[in-house]
Amino acid sequence: MKISSLAEKIYAAVRLIPRGKVASYSQIAALMGNHNLRRYVGNALHKNPSNEITPCHRVVNAKGACSGSFAFGGSDVQRQKLEDEGVTFRPNGFVDLTKHGITQDDFEMMSADLKKLENQERQK
Repeated sequence: MKISSLAEKIYAAVRLIPRGKVASYSQIAALMGNHNLRRYVGNALHKNPSNEITPCHRVVNAKGACSGSFAFGGSDVQRQKLEDEGVTFRPNGFVDLTKHGITQDDFEMMSADLKKLENQERQK
């Protein structure tokens, strides 16, 4: 897998989100080294070429809300994809982040895996 551009690195990070969990745009941006890149993350995910390869439906906002402009058909499609993975929602329609948000351990594992991928890319 090539991860030479920032968008490719974002896609690589999103592929590391465990099934049944979600991460926020800010968390993915933090994996890039700058939590202020959250809008760039959203823009990159909106242009995601393949949800089958890069499950961008696993990225929600910091409150757990689905994207109103989910790239593959709107927030209802994003919610259905998450529910199909066992993600539950609160009565307000937001993902229950206490149950399904990535943990600090998940974040650290994802960060380590991204570094391994980058190192492998450099060695090629």
